[in-house]
Amino acid sequence: MRAIDAGLLVCDECHQLNRQDEEIEMQFCSRCGSELYARRPNSLLRTWALLITATILYIPANVLPIMTVSSLGSGEADTIMSGVLKLIQYDMLPIAAVVFIASILVPTFKLVGLATLLYSVQRHQPMSARQRSFMYRFIEWIGRWSMLDVFVIAILVALVRFGKLASIDPGWGALAFASVVILTMIAALTFDPRLIWDNTDTDDDHE
Repeated sequence: MRAIDAGLLVCDECHQLNRQDEEIEMQFCSRCGSELYARRPNSLLRTWALLITATILYIPANVLPIMTVSSLGSGEADTIMSGVLKLIQYDMLPIAAVVFIASILVPTFKLVGLATLLYSVQRHQPMSARQRSFMYRFIEWIGRWSMLDVFVIAILVALVRFGKLASIDPGWGALAFASVVILTMIAALTFDPRLIWDNTDTDDDHE
């Protein structure tokens, strides 16, 4: 049984259970005073908007240079993938692995995973609520690691400064990628996971 079926509203801020009063149009949490919703308004619409924007920005994030590695006064701009290859060339295998996983695998999985989750909920695709719930929790979990490669590049820029011998400079691709990470994190927060269980019990489209 869902909380809403028992006449309870869950506060999004402090997770306090509040008794629903059908005679009151707008209710507030008894603990923190936040406005209560049975479901977040326009959750699917907002999440789709953020996800589509992140997908569009993911193109320049991979096409534009993310960093420039210079050695002995000469260097060239590198995209995410060419940067990984350049790090391997400079025997920075652990850093190359981190950048590849955090910049290629994780963002791709988040974009595809969120799109699959939204589509399955909105179009009532044959996926169990437990599978959707596991996917949502996993997307939230990997979200905290999304900025790891950006931090790595920032650290490299700060540390690898040997005058004309060697240097690493960030590119516009890093800004685009950081925007993708932020947008996907907000998209995961905007999505109301309670819609997963609503979709199991009813055919109503909660947006």
